[in-house]
Amino acid sequence: MQIRRCAVAWLEPREVANFQLDDLLSGGTGVVGRLCWFAHAPHLPAPVEVDAAHVPLLGALGAVDWIEREGFDARFGAEAVDALLAAGLLLARPQDDAGAPADADFRAQGWHAPAAVAHMAARWEGIDGPKGMAEQDLDTNAGLLRQHGAPPPPARPPADPTADVALPRIERDDFDALLDTRATCRNYDTAASVPLATLSQLLARVFGARGIGHPAPGFDVFKRTSPSGGALHPTECWLLLQRVEGIAPGLYRYRVDRHALEPVVPRIMPPQPGDRGTRALGDAAPRPWNADELRAFARIMVAGQDFFADAPVLCVLVPRFHRNFWKYRNHAKAYRVCVLDVGHLSQTLQLCATQAGLGPFVTGAINEIDIERAFGFTGYAESPLVVCGFGQRAQALVTSEFDPDRRVWPRD
Repeated sequence: MQIRRCAVAWLEPREVANFQLDDLLSGGTGVVGRLCWFAHAPHLPAPVEVDAAHVPLLGALGAVDWIEREGFDARFGAEAVDALLAAGLLLARPQDDAGAPADADFRAQGWHAPAAVAHMAARWEGIDGPKGMAEQDLDTNAGLLRQHGAPPPPARPPADPTADVALPRIERDDFDALLDTRATCRNYDTAASVPLATLSQLLARVFGARGIGHPAPGFDVFKRTSPSGGALHPTECWLLLQRVEGIAPGLYRYRVDRHALEPVVPRIMPPQPGDRGTRALGDAAPRPWNADELRAFARIMVAGQDFFADAPVLCVLVPRFHRNFWKYRNHAKAYRVCVLDVGHLSQTLQLCATQAGLGPFVTGAINEIDIERAFGFTGYAESPLVVCGFGQRAQALVTSEFDPDRRVWPRD
């Protein structure tokens, strides 16, 4: 048998705290820490704890060449090799290996290894409750000030104030008014629907193809209203529609090639109000979700931020990483370009929704793993980076919105 290491395995020494009654009874706090090693392998669903004695084996075996196993059995012991094979950190041939297809699929994506580890490790599952997040209502920031002191100033102080070069005063126009009116909406009218024509216009303006090019045989590129590295536009828009006139509520994918909506069959059990996370569909037959179940999933998507879950339209921005990495293979900046891609699209969506008279939002506090499970994504191949949304604002301000110039509130 031959073996090799999986494509990427980053080792993290982590101190894990456990409660031990014996320590408490002997006069201690009862909380005892131990140092553990965890291997982050992006093709696996979660980091794997590794016995400290097995760590040198991972460092002694490469990820490219297949090596005869016998020599490593002699050096490190067959038990260590078996344990790492079972964990999916080592791969074997010619024997079938459950982790081999995922590792091969991951290798084909073209990830820069540190970016892959960071992306997979930062994904959430079942997180609920915005009060525990860094993004809090403005009136709760006093607690942050007490805990952390004053934040850095909003602008870096000048090195020499006398050296400033004054710029001419600008003449404000209608575009300035549009920019000033954009404000994150946290108060949606849950009885209002988005007109179908408005949804169609926004999707076309933000995600639609404004043109198509053919740089080489078999290589097509779309032009959008937002820039994208290499003109590759890897980001797709997947939607949760709750209230759109003429469209059945449910999950959809926007087809940029046809300007159409493709219905998506959810791959999870219908979420129920109060659920923090999702459950696999298993052997159950999929069925359409009712309004309460869609709202429950919207809340899971945005990690318990109820004010965003009330939006009639939620857009999940999902890069297909290999579309970008095909050109920028194992490139240190490729993942950053995907993040920029999503940022450009989300800002364009904010302005287009504002121009349409709707309230927009965008949040990175999302449960990526739950979203992946519902839509059928593989996290290292395509994964949500943000959730955006829009809809009609409510008449009453219940949850605070940052509108210091009073461009939105009070409502007319």
